[in-house]
Amino acid sequence: MTESAPAANEQSTPRSRWPFARLGYLYATTVGFVWGSIWSTGRVERHEGLWVFRGMPRWTFGRGGSCVGSCYLTDRNTSPAVLRHELVHREQWRRYGFAMPLLYLLAGRDPLRNRFEIEAGLEDGGYVRRRSAARHRAG
Repeated sequence: MTESAPAANEQSTPRSRWPFARLGYLYATTVGFVWGSIWSTGRVERHEGLWVFRGMPRWTFGRGGSCVGSCYLTDRNTSPAVLRHELVHREQWRRYGFAMPLLYLLAGRDPLRNRFEIEAGLEDGGYVRRRSAARHRAG
């Protein structure tokens, strides 16, 4: 019996999770949910398994927003591209659990060199400009 690869639009679970990853992911999600519930003044919604907390005060999250477990905390940075980016971060939390904050810290603050930001997509995360279709074909 052979396994087929998941369809491109299917969410797949991480191939190998670190020990206690599920526990860490659930703990982080609980912390993110409580933090978001306390500080969010905007709409809260579920997007493909990601809790999106809008209207957060700027000091309650990093950069344009922060993913904590399955919670995305932001003021208003919720474009479709950003949400795609944050869904990858959610999967990273699922894979690494408790280790995620330390691994992210060790990967460095520069998003252009941080392996977690690169994996999530620098363009979707707003760290680099999108190349236009015409420029992309020409170069």
